Amino acid sequence: MKSLLTIDMEMQIPFHDVDSMGITWHGNYLRYFEIARCKLLDELGYNYRQMQASNYAWPIIDLQIKYVKASTFEQKITVRAELVEWENRLKINYQIRDVESGARITKGYTIQAAVDMSTQELCFVTPEVFRDKIATLLAKVED
Repeated sequence: MKSLLTIDMEMQIPFHDVDSMGITWHGNYLRYFEIARCKLLDELGYNYRQMQASNYAWPIIDLQIKYVKASTFEQKITVRAELVEWENRLKINYQIRDVESGARITKGYTIQAAVDMSTQELCFVTPEVFRDKIATLLAKVED
């Protein structure tokens, strides 16, 4: 699946994210996904504050994560987030890799759907405000 927008962010596994064996606790990978997703949405120009201002919430309705290899305290990792679907929902794919070796540590995806905050109704088509952001991005890509 071709991505429309991709971001990479590098980070180092902090002490408070590991267990007594120095291995990253599995739940922290979802937080790393969230940090990368926020950076991707900032890059798109439609972050969570802008979503709220446009009167849409975008809750996660599905997620998948596959643990391939453990990461450890002080390990440097790259978290990649790729926007791959946007017409009816947002699907963002993620990969976490070791900076030094490039080995994959974790992969997964999240799916978000728009909810009209005034009616609390799920939108079955991506709202115009988001489609406008995509159109702007596509115009930049075509130039």
